[in-house]
Amino acid sequence: MNEQKFENEFDDIDDIAYHLIIWEGEKAIANARLYRDEDEKNSYIIGRLAVLKEYRKCHIGTKLMNLLEEKVKALSGEKINLSAQCRARAFYESLGYRASGDIYLDEYCLHIHMEKLIK
Repeated sequence: MNEQKFENEFDDIDDIAYHLIIWEGEKAIANARLYRDEDEKNSYIIGRLAVLKEYRKCHIGTKLMNLLEEKVKALSGEKINLSAQCRARAFYESLGYRASGDIYLDEYCLHIHMEKLIK
């Protein structure tokens, strides 16, 4: 939030989402949330993925995404949707996500919708 100067940290989704935090000792180094997509049957949304800057080349983001995908499978989900910052698009594509639709602004940052079918 602070690094990218986002303003909207908390919302009502926080109360219904699964939250995943990766710790190193007592320090939270990565987090994300997962919740059911009310608009699409058997779909889930991943959001608020963040990894501390000093850990970004340590594959923590990949581990976080793999854990979230396993949770979706355990919940019998079939698809994951997410709103990716355009600068992170290649990261998500490397994990099998596909971009769709137009680029849009979210909190003054360019984003694109991405999705992945879960088997």
